[in-house]
Amino acid sequence: MGRIFEVRKHTMFARWDRMAKQFTRIGKEIAMAVKQAGPDPDNNPALRRCYANARGVGMPKDRVEAAIKRAMGKDTTNYDEVVYEGYAPHGVAVIVETATDNATRTVANVRMHFNKGGGSLGNSGSVGFLFNRMGVFKIKNEGQNLEELELELIDFGLEDIGEDTEGNIILRAAFTEFGNMAKALEEKGMPIISAELHRIPTTQVELNEEQTKEVLEMIDRLEQDEDVQQVFYNLK
Repeated sequence: MGRIFEVRKHTMFARWDRMAKQFTRIGKEIAMAVKQAGPDPDNNPALRRCYANARGVGMPKDRVEAAIKRAMGKDTTNYDEVVYEGYAPHGVAVIVETATDNATRTVANVRMHFNKGGGSLGNSGSVGFLFNRMGVFKIKNEGQNLEELELELIDFGLEDIGEDTEGNIILRAAFTEFGNMAKALEEKGMPIISAELHRIPTTQVELNEEQTKEVLEMIDRLEQDEDVQQVFYNLK
């Protein structure tokens, strides 16, 4: 029983850590969205996206509203979006998106994570060409026919459609069509679980088990950094 309890406790704490990280990430996104276009989600598409993503990770409504109020305050922290590029071990390309109030601290930490993981931080543009930036939407599957849905959304920028392991529908749209797709889904009343901008690799690197472990350990360190919002890589 002791061993089972330890495993459950570890799993529980890991889940709490992930939730805390997700809440922090969305809180920063809310702060940036409010600073850019105000606190009214009806007039702020980026803030509406934050609401959808908050629901998707189970972030309580009162925490979302508190984040909006903080963003409206005079003493609120200002975050800048900074993107870093580099290579993990074994030639795996990595893009790190951050939201930071201290770029000097952030670049030092990101470089440290790369170095400790056996990778190298590169210059802007060093690996970006290996990824396509796309809007990725997750919506509830309420019995929709995927072929019919594809035809329905293709005029709004849909490029790819599929399902995840939980049966939710995943939609991919070109970066430039993100707003059109989001608006179309809202107008059609389709329940959005999340709406995010991802960097999709155009080619992938296949490694053995030990090499894959080294890469993922470095990625994990990056993802745990408080300034890091998302990490994308082309490991198969």
